[in-house]
Amino acid sequence: MKTEVISTIRMEDAGTTLGAELIQNGGLVAFPTETVYGLGANGLDGEAVNRIFEAKGRPNDNPLILHVAKKSDVTKLWAHVPKLAKSLMDTFWPGPLTLIFMKADEVPYEVTAGLETVAIRMPSDKTARLLIQKSGVPIAAPSANRSGRPSPTTAEHVLADMDGRIPLILDGGPCRYGVESTVLSLVGEPTILRPGAVTREMLEAVIGPVRLAPSILNPLGESEVAASPGMKYKHYAPDAEVHVVEGDPKPAAKRIRALYYAYEAEGKTVAILGTEQTMQSYRNLNAYSLGDRDEPETLCTNLFSLLRDVGAHCDVILAEGVDTANTGLAFMNRLLRAAGFSRETV
Repeated sequence: MKTEVISTIRMEDAGTTLGAELIQNGGLVAFPTETVYGLGANGLDGEAVNRIFEAKGRPNDNPLILHVAKKSDVTKLWAHVPKLAKSLMDTFWPGPLTLIFMKADEVPYEVTAGLETVAIRMPSDKTARLLIQKSGVPIAAPSANRSGRPSPTTAEHVLADMDGRIPLILDGGPCRYGVESTVLSLVGEPTILRPGAVTREMLEAVIGPVRLAPSILNPLGESEVAASPGMKYKHYAPDAEVHVVEGDPKPAAKRIRALYYAYEAEGKTVAILGTEQTMQSYRNLNAYSLGDRDEPETLCTNLFSLLRDVGAHCDVILAEGVDTANTGLAFMNRLLRAAGFSRETV
């Protein structure tokens, strides 16, 4: 299969028209969103949805998100619309917030991994919404990468993983946020299953107390079901082994330097993912800045791209942990899963 790449910056109408035709005919399309690139299919066609799992090499026990073009679309996809959802949609949609509630009969179990709940979001990216509108159906879409790999934040990342596996990539340039949407379950007590740019603090300002799932910063328990994408034990992993060092910046940087030399002594090539505040600690070492630890949204924007690019040229990545307040929680969730929870605290 030949994979075509169309720039939606230059040819948005032509690209989304072709993409909608593919969706309507049961095909797959990779498309930009404000979070990461998605790999989409007709969310009401179980056979089309199964092609997503085949292309990604993704286990089909991992649920997908339905992407809609307007708020009213949820009335056909949920059993009913809870009051909390209306407040959240009015505040955060379109945007990087996914809401989970009981599914309607129309939603196939291929989307929900056999669960009775379905995740829905309305992206703010105009190309994504135009593609959904033209397709005339909700688009089921996980991130457009090979299963387990770092999520793609550029069309080049998608092509590296999906070339020859899908017919079309819509290139909308780099994604704004760089990590996937916040996933909030509205079944029972509101609970964040996956953190993102819409933070716990932002949600609580609208609806009151919000729980955090225990698996956000820890492996999924043996008895826990993955009710959201991104809850599996190891996810977002680059080619290199990743180890996270948490703690105050100075002692963490000192420990990372010690580990760097220890791995080098074993004959391994090593890279460091640090922050602007600690880069001086890594002078003369193979180190890269993720961004400003006081502005964790910068860390989120750069994380997947650096995991991909740096991880392709080394054996081990040593990465700094940061505080989990606000968007720091989303950053640490992705980083720890990329590391398979290989971590230490100093």
